Amino acid sequence: MPFSDYKTALVTGASSGIGAAVVERLRREDIEVHAVARSEKALNELAARTGCIAHAIDVTDRQAMASLSARIDFDILVNNAGVDRPKKFLEADEADIDLLVDVNLRAVLHICRLVVPGMVARDRGHVINISSIAGNYNFGGNSTYHAVKAGVAMLSNQLRIDAFGKRVRVTEVCPGRVATDIFNHVHGDDPSVRQRFIDGFELPQASDIADAIAFAIAAPVAVNIGHMEITPTLQVMGGLQTAKPQSPASEKAGERTKP
Repeated sequence: MPFSDYKTALVTGASSGIGAAVVERLRREDIEVHAVARSEKALNELAARTGCIAHAIDVTDRQAMASLSARIDFDILVNNAGVDRPKKFLEADEADIDLLVDVNLRAVLHICRLVVPGMVARDRGHVINISSIAGNYNFGGNSTYHAVKAGVAMLSNQLRIDAFGKRVRVTEVCPGRVATDIFNHVHGDDPSVRQRFIDGFELPQASDIADAIAFAIAAPVAVNIGHMEITPTLQVMGGLQTAKPQSPASEKAGERTKP
């Protein structure tokens, strides 16, 4: 279904990074974009630049999201809002778990609950769930994040089953490392963070993810691009490691071997 068949879009986490890039890309297609995020200042700047409609709402505010979705029939839904608290699960605390579940999974479920039935009734719509490679691959120190992103992956598959027979398409987008300010939000606003995660790497830009989303939306109605994994060319998820049994002393030293 080409862009000309869609009129309105809801984009969460829209104030910066991938969310802002998606807003900009959809506005170039003359879509009326409702941009949702917590930062009113950043949203107003985005609205002035793109002509989107800003809504300073926390996605966990169920009443506010229900009010917005009741007023507007959305043709495109982009679930992009997300947070992270990188920490080994053995060190996780209650607040970390609740925050990641509430923002990264519970809010996505409820927003889909509010928006997707209308798409089904109108026989028209496209859901974009921006997940992560963390939903498909394991790496250290992010157990809760892996769990909620895996939940979004399964939700994306299930939505297609629940909407079967209607022209409602669902695309899960799984980025790897992307050159955005997410790392400063997660690890602190310090120059060393950029040096660790961005400087010197060849990384996709937020606009590259937005272009991939636009490609999926612009495909003919007979085409559903269900899963997109977008990583740097020089990033891979595989790699076998084998650990020796650890004594308390060697465990403290972090001794590991590779095959």
